[in-house]
Amino acid sequence: MITVRDAELRAGARLLLSGISFTVSPGDRIGLVGRNGAGKTTLMTALAGRAEPAAGTITRTGAVAHLAQDSRAADPAVTTMDRILSARGLDTALRRLRAAETAMAAAASPGDLERAMRAYTGAEAAFQAGGGYAAEAEAARVAAGLGLPERVLPEPVGDLSGGQRRRVELARILFAGHDGVLLLDEPTNHLDADSVGWLRAFLREYPGGLVVISHDTALLAGVVNRVFHLDATRAAIDVHNTGWAAHLTQRAADRRRRERERANAERKAAALHTQAERMKARSATAAMARSMARRADRMLADLEPARRTEKTARIRLPEPLPCGRMPLGAVSLTKSYGGRRVLDGVDLAVDRGNRLVVLGLNGAGKTTLLRVLAGAERPDTGRVVHGHGLRLGYFAQEHDTLDPGRTVLQNLSDAAPHLTEGEARRVLGAFLFGGDDADKSAGVLSGGEKTRLALAGLVHSGANVLLLDEPTNNLDPASRGEVLAAVGSYPGAIVMVTHDEGAIDALRPGRVLLLPDAAEDLWSEDHRALVALA
Repeated sequence: MITVRDAELRAGARLLLSGISFTVSPGDRIGLVGRNGAGKTTLMTALAGRAEPAAGTITRTGAVAHLAQDSRAADPAVTTMDRILSARGLDTALRRLRAAETAMAAAASPGDLERAMRAYTGAEAAFQAGGGYAAEAEAARVAAGLGLPERVLPEPVGDLSGGQRRRVELARILFAGHDGVLLLDEPTNHLDADSVGWLRAFLREYPGGLVVISHDTALLAGVVNRVFHLDATRAAIDVHNTGWAAHLTQRAADRRRRERERANAERKAAALHTQAERMKARSATAAMARSMARRADRMLADLEPARRTEKTARIRLPEPLPCGRMPLGAVSLTKSYGGRRVLDGVDLAVDRGNRLVVLGLNGAGKTTLLRVLAGAERPDTGRVVHGHGLRLGYFAQEHDTLDPGRTVLQNLSDAAPHLTEGEARRVLGAFLFGGDDADKSAGVLSGGEKTRLALAGLVHSGANVLLLDEPTNNLDPASRGEVLAAVGSYPGAIVMVTHDEGAIDALRPGRVLLLPDAAEDLWSEDHRALVALA
């Protein structure tokens, strides 16, 4: 399947992992966990063959399917169903079949009809060889399991929401139907509770190998039977051949054992050094004193090096500039894609310091609304109203505000041009982009790192209205906690899209906007049940 031998992985000049060796075999369901920036996505990309290790080897035998964290279909014009079918090459066969049917219906002569029938026979044989109509039905079942409604199957992928496009790519990989290795990077992003449950059941029964990166502890607990913890402080992997709950217990026990061993060794070494100090002044015992001191030094040298505490980003949000009573509003917003109305008559009034959460199923228009409010897209009709002193800050779900071709430092400078280079580097350091990390391309960052960089760009924006689209996606628990604390203490207005109940607790919304009905209401705990479905 996949064999890794003494591999070394780097991000630019920075060493991420060194001397790692392991195998992924049928039946292995491996959870890759660790802090943002530890190298999880880099390792996954190397396992998929999309990047080469700096040293060592990674060998793949059999099929490997990779769901990247920011996966997007190659051609936005292809239909949803054709994109899923392409995992088995059935999209080409089905297009040939449809073309032959059209040619038969339009045949103007017996010769034309005969040629069209021969083309149809060949296309049908190829289609049936790939599973035929049963496979098409299977693709529809996989799509439905992941929450893609039947109405989107004939639509172009480019007309779908970001969450729906993510589901299409996941459906395509699961539909491939092989028993090779699945490499899934944050597969539950954008999935509602029902779809996550369906995915857990699918992965538990999958006969091949699985490597999954996820901050969804319920998914890890329900699926994985091995846990690889990436330790950024040691550029190493701790391999636990256990399930998730046992991994947590084992890590806690290992930490306590290391602490006991170090405390005992340091106590014994200190006693030996004290005794050696007493004995070294006498010539009769000086040699023994030196031997005791060397023994004490060896005791300390043989200890496993103390593991440094992993750093946590000090995430903060901007100090909002003064503004009028209603800095942002919207009047009768409509927006359509491919003939389908996504926003339909949205009216909105965001008062100074208000907190509004936007809820709705995938495809209901949540991200589209934030993009229209941010000026990233124009509405078909209606208008966005900018009140006195408005300063918008926009965090995009797909990190659209970042330029992947520019460095981390350049992206921050674009967002906050008034900062000197030294000031910008200090801001980046607070968000864990220290040293050479500031000079690497934003395109190679993991999803969690992109989230931190996008948030760093807001710090000195002076924004008094924040538009936050899934701000906790891809974050490790410590970074997520920092983001939620920052949201909770921000004094400006916030419009948030989220499926994270913890983000709702931090936001403490006063109002809720329900899409696609565009119904605005006072927030109540009755709405909480809708959050996980969003």
